[in-house]
Amino acid sequence: MATLSLDIRQRILARYDAGKDTRDAIAKRFCVSLGMVKKLIQQRKRLGEIGPLHHRAGRKPTITPRHRDRLRALIEKRSDTTLVELRTALRLRCSLTAIHKALAKLGLPYKKRHSVPVSKIART
Repeated sequence: MATLSLDIRQRILARYDAGKDTRDAIAKRFCVSLGMVKKLIQQRKRLGEIGPLHHRAGRKPTITPRHRDRLRALIEKRSDTTLVELRTALRLRCSLTAIHKALAKLGLPYKKRHSVPVSKIART
């Protein structure tokens, strides 16, 4: 379903504020649900704004800006820290991929040596 324009939202609330119609009549007049009219009235009371709230939708990020600052400090302190060690130090419960993406977003390099010995080519 499409988001209601700000103009329609303002007209719905103007009609409600005028007190001429019931919420049900307003909903029918503007071809929206009664629930939408109720939510719009509540949103204005609670937040003082009537715009769409898309920015509040979805899953909240696990790695916050505070975590990112700490992540940067940990990498600057010891650049060879593994992802598992970073996750433990930050006390996060997220995937290693999430930490890797956070490092990439910060522009920090992630080039770690595996736990196997370095292969050396013997001199001939």
